[in-house]
Amino acid sequence: MIRIAKHTDPKKIAELKKKIKDEKYLNIAIKSIANTLTKEIFHLNEE
Repeated sequence: MIRIAKHTDPKKIAELKKKIKDEKYLNIAIKSIANTLTKEIFHLNEE
């Protein structure tokens, strides 16, 4: 199956580039990902 790339929004790309340089934003994002992964791992261990 052929996949076609979605149209990118230049404003959204610029916004994300700004955020990736913000240490506070990155810390929050990393903590959020870690929490999600931890919850999923514990959920798998309960089954």
